Amino acid sequence: MRRTRSGRLCLAALLTLGGLVGAGISPAAASGEASAPPATHSSSHAPGSAVGDAAPVSAGLLRAMRQQFGLTERQASARLRAERDAASLEPEARRTAGPAYAGSWFDAADGRLTVAVTSRASQATRAAIGSAGAVVRVVQHSARTLDAAKSRVDRLTAPAAVASWHVDPAANSVVITVLRDRRDDNDVRRFLAQARATAPVSVETVAATPRTFAAGTVGGDPYYTGNVRCSIGFSVYGGFVTAGHCGGAGAGVRGWDGSYVGEFRGSSFPDNDYAWVSVGSGWWTVPVVLGWGTVPDQLVRGSAEAPVGSSVCRSGSTTHWHCGTVLAKNETVNYSQGAVHQMTKTSVCAEGGDSGGSFISGDQAQGVTSGGWGNCSSGGETWFQPVNEILGRYGLTLHTY
Repeated sequence: MRRTRSGRLCLAALLTLGGLVGAGISPAAASGEASAPPATHSSSHAPGSAVGDAAPVSAGLLRAMRQQFGLTERQASARLRAERDAASLEPEARRTAGPAYAGSWFDAADGRLTVAVTSRASQATRAAIGSAGAVVRVVQHSARTLDAAKSRVDRLTAPAAVASWHVDPAANSVVITVLRDRRDDNDVRRFLAQARATAPVSVETVAATPRTFAAGTVGGDPYYTGNVRCSIGFSVYGGFVTAGHCGGAGAGVRGWDGSYVGEFRGSSFPDNDYAWVSVGSGWWTVPVVLGWGTVPDQLVRGSAEAPVGSSVCRSGSTTHWHCGTVLAKNETVNYSQGAVHQMTKTSVCAEGGDSGGSFISGDQAQGVTSGGWGNCSSGGETWFQPVNEILGRYGLTLHTY
């Protein structure tokens, strides 16, 4: 059911005071005429920046970290602080290394950022990166070289048994993932031979190929377009971002209560998997990701990108709240509908209907759920489209607290 006018005013007061309990990620519904957004702190920061000083970590998030990674409360708190420091250090290390930069990742074992550089990096450059708190590793290929190599692989025609490929800075190569029981197929072997002719390649296997996570209409707290159910990603001023495969530009969107929310104003799939939906008709946006009772609803304070190896959590309307780690970035995913580029791979599970939902690290927005393989009973992997790319593509401003 939709909120009454008095309920809407109460919610606005709570938002003004910062008490976002129960608001959820879905834009709050209201009856009568459309209202201005509740008073919250707007974001004047560029995409990728954190907003304000680091906020205290919620007890619910610490509990989720303890359950997911088998940590004590002190260890979970220390890891989140270390990940925040690594995320801040990564762009500085990239600038310092310059053309010698070869990638970076967070090492959960020692709680530090590892920065790879080529032999072109001077001793002074390596010392500067090390003195900032990172571990320095010297490798053969620069990030620029590996990204160019991956782009050449992108131009090849991949068979269905090839799941994905990405630049792995730790392996210092382009990693191609293939279906385990199809690795010796002639078309797979031919593709791998072509890839090796253009790039330094290593091969990994996976149990299943990826698929998108849209679903048919069922109950829950989703949004709907046609007979497809998906999940809201993040609030932006004027609407929300989500997955492109959930609907094409111009498609109407209904909310959890069946009422009209708005329409897809932009959408791209395949090649990309992102979209944004404008909202109106008495709906407004709030800077919150729904915790589904597993953790308290999470405030969104920015969109600073988490390094590979960092913890990340996902919220979706089917399987709700699950956490894992960032496994790879800039990965090309070979869906049956066509390849999607510049995706981030995670160890988080997802299922049908979770598409479009939020990926968040701490209080920083990361991206919207695209697809994956497996499920939340036996496990799997899930990819997301980075949120900063979506904001930049459509000129949107993330709604932050």
